[in-house]
Amino acid sequence: MHVVRFQSPGGRPQAGVRTGDTVAPVLGVTDLAELLRLTAAEFRAAVAKTGDAVPVDGVKLLPPLDGRGEVWCAGVTYERSRGARMEESGDEDIYDRVYSAERPELFLKSPAWRLVTDGEQIGIRVDSGHDVPEPELAIVANAHGEIVGFTVCNDMSSRSIEGENPLYIPQAKVFAGGCALAAGIRPAWEVADPKDLTIDLVIRRGGDEVFTGTTSTAQLIRGLQDLIDVLFVPNDFPDGVILATGTGIVPELDFALQAGDVVEIAISDVGTLTNTVVVGREPFAYLATESLEENR
Repeated sequence: MHVVRFQSPGGRPQAGVRTGDTVAPVLGVTDLAELLRLTAAEFRAAVAKTGDAVPVDGVKLLPPLDGRGEVWCAGVTYERSRGARMEESGDEDIYDRVYSAERPELFLKSPAWRLVTDGEQIGIRVDSGHDVPEPELAIVANAHGEIVGFTVCNDMSSRSIEGENPLYIPQAKVFAGGCALAAGIRPAWEVADPKDLTIDLVIRRGGDEVFTGTTSTAQLIRGLQDLIDVLFVPNDFPDGVILATGTGIVPELDFALQAGDVVEIAISDVGTLTNTVVVGREPFAYLATESLEENR
């Protein structure tokens, strides 16, 4: 099962549970934010109570975060990520020290309203020139800092901008279409061992595979609850938070995404995420309009 946000034709977004090819509303709950305000035990009890199921192909699946929810990211948490950052940067020592430091690198990636989901477009900046996807296991935490689920995140990244100077990381990471999440949250109680999951990445260009990569969350050097605990020390997340845990798959420096590329990510026991690359902010102007409509 997956906890989802969905919208029926002519209706408003609502929280639901997807099982196979059907989706059912969570009874007594409208927004996913309402679920993420609950304790972990209350969350599990709430999603067990659903209404009448409808075929999933008759509804629109939305990014699994709403309200005041935010997506944050952890960086340089895999050996491969450390190596890639050192290759592209003129200051290699910074990334080496971050990898081994007690304090992880954490940064704000996206508010809920900027997110895209499975089947939608992802973006790269017009002023970058060298961009890659970063497939990541994402932790879903409630307002109490408890892990209640997992999803798939594509933390899009401009290697050229970050490589110029590590202080440019907000510009290299935060831009229109730069953060995609799978359309569902796999409950934590259904994932036997989140530190033993296979992550696969395939990039297709004109129907041909131009890059493939595989890693495992076993290579992640940070504890999942440890990352959440550090994130919650200075911050409140009243409607929950999603934290992407870093990538262990980074293409070599001679590879860069192009418009029209299709990025496919799969994480065992969690889900899949497929998006097509476009350039610039204009294709994502609809996100601002849709967020206004939802809040009316």
